[in-house]
Amino acid sequence: MAAKHVVVLMGGWAPEREVSLSTGQECADALERAGYRVSRVDMDRGIVEVLKELKPNVVFNGLHGPFGEDGGIQGVLELLQIPYTHSGVLASALAMDKVKAKLVARRYGIPVASDMIMNRFEAGEKHPMTPPYVIKPINEGSSFGVLIVREEQSKPPQQLCADDWPYGDRIMVERFIPGRELTCAVMGNVALGVTEIIPEGHSFYDFDAKYVKGGSKHQCPAKIKPNIYQNILTLSLKAHEALGCRGVTRSDFRLDDGPMGTGELIWLEVNTQPGMTPTSLVPEIAAYAGHDFEELVSWMVEDASCNR
Repeated sequence: MAAKHVVVLMGGWAPEREVSLSTGQECADALERAGYRVSRVDMDRGIVEVLKELKPNVVFNGLHGPFGEDGGIQGVLELLQIPYTHSGVLASALAMDKVKAKLVARRYGIPVASDMIMNRFEAGEKHPMTPPYVIKPINEGSSFGVLIVREEQSKPPQQLCADDWPYGDRIMVERFIPGRELTCAVMGNVALGVTEIIPEGHSFYDFDAKYVKGGSKHQCPAKIKPNIYQNILTLSLKAHEALGCRGVTRSDFRLDDGPMGTGELIWLEVNTQPGMTPTSLVPEIAAYAGHDFEELVSWMVEDASCNR
């Protein structure tokens, strides 16, 4: 039987381009080791003609950020009727929009932080809520544009009013949850495990903490109480299913369990295109659950379909 032909899409034009190139190369290498015939494609706006010429059996979506993660490329693949990995059009669009994702999460009883949706210029004039709080773009990944406003800050971050602010005029202002950063990977209908992320030299799990070597430490499995660990597994699978996700996702949480903490556990978001780089969390969690990297990406290819 001829080897299945897999196009690995990577790169693109989103701010996460370099991360996507790393994800794509790692996954393409692993798929070749697993016996697939692989074509590496650095996506541009001529992607339809490229795919028509290559005629793959499956597209492995290694893109991150706008168009790759928000339902855009998923819609193209549905139109071309090429089976693809990860979540479909609607789930991708919902998960990428932080406002809509939280609305769905609340409806399903998943604990989320209180927030306000407002214009960035308005948020830049005076504190929209008592600090500490977090400012987030509505539709960005990899922590791009995320700002933490601390108690001691007398004014909001002034970059919100800058002419070169690249993240859109609508922003989310969200109550800051102190404590620990936790994340959980879901593969199909199984929550695989929970990791604690400990930023090294960073105030929070920002872009450099995510992707620069030594930017963070990962404790896998997380050293938390068994009932909290189980609750995170349950909530991650619930979020995956509530948003209609497919394939592999990763849900992020904050746990306020310090000596003066409230003990609350808050769901932050679900990532439908989690990173698959050498420093990424999902491959690490999958390995802990007994799935090596080649097995993980092979499962994703075999899980691929249209109408996701």
